[in-house]
Amino acid sequence: MRRLVLACALVLGGVAAAMAQAPYPDRPIRVVMPLAAGSAVDVVFRIVADPVERALGQRLVIENQTGASGIVGMRTGARAAPDGYTLLATNDAVLTMLPNLNSQAGYDPLRDFAPIGQIVQIRWALVAHPGFAATNVAEVIAQARARPGAIDYASGGAGSPQHVAMEMFLQRAGVRMNHISYRGATPALTGVVAGDVSLGFFGLPTPNAFIGEGRLRLIATAGVGREAFPDSPTIAEAGLPGFAFYTWAALLAPAGTPAPIVSRLNTALREALALPAIRERLEGLGYGIVGNTPETFAQNLTREHAAMAALIRDAGIRME
Repeated sequence: MRRLVLACALVLGGVAAAMAQAPYPDRPIRVVMPLAAGSAVDVVFRIVADPVERALGQRLVIENQTGASGIVGMRTGARAAPDGYTLLATNDAVLTMLPNLNSQAGYDPLRDFAPIGQIVQIRWALVAHPGFAATNVAEVIAQARARPGAIDYASGGAGSPQHVAMEMFLQRAGVRMNHISYRGATPALTGVVAGDVSLGFFGLPTPNAFIGEGRLRLIATAGVGREAFPDSPTIAEAGLPGFAFYTWAALLAPAGTPAPIVSRLNTALREALALPAIRERLEGLGYGIVGNTPETFAQNLTREHAAMAALIRDAGIRME
């Protein structure tokens, strides 16, 4: 009889424990974004957030944590509890560029996070204030050659993709400019629009409206094709053969997040990206849809982290 009672207690205890564990998610999910509001990743994730919320049945509370080119937000995400209730929406700059430039970043992109999925590929463009004398790539290079180190360019911070893209461009062209570092891509773009800084690289579609209004001049796009601006030449076509620069947006969780939670989040993300209305909106803004698996994302991250380390070394890019 004692054995029977003990067995029943164990069974009932297991049932009670199972009932006490509500299915994930049972409350709103915090999404830390180490990038400025209005940046390319911010635009992307706010578009996909609504269908992801519907799929999960919970709100996504987006929290922009800028600072130190993204280090502040990345540290927050790396140190969060791995329970699926703190995620990171970010770009490859803070995963492949910044850690290769700053040994004191305070997080390891390959060990401290659980990849959920890449969302989109982000295309880039070189833009200038309308008052800047150059109107094309050849003229930009000529201006820089005539005034070495005197022309200012804007970035969202040391080690940001705006910084890396321009240093790649300058290294390839064999010229120098002066780096003006802002606290995020959006303030950097505002600096170019205001004429405080002459030019800079920015992820599309962030500068699109200003280009359309004539408040920014499109110098050239940085991809291998003319997807975003069919009538504008790429940098490779306009004077620097082989030049290409792109980034991507992705969703991650802290390392140790249970695989079923990662899988649930990945499914919700991919279902959102498969919706025709979402695809049309993102592609209309110039993004390329990705939507891959956690395994594929992890492989891509490992490969691109190593490739960016080599590129940064070969181009001589350094933190300032």
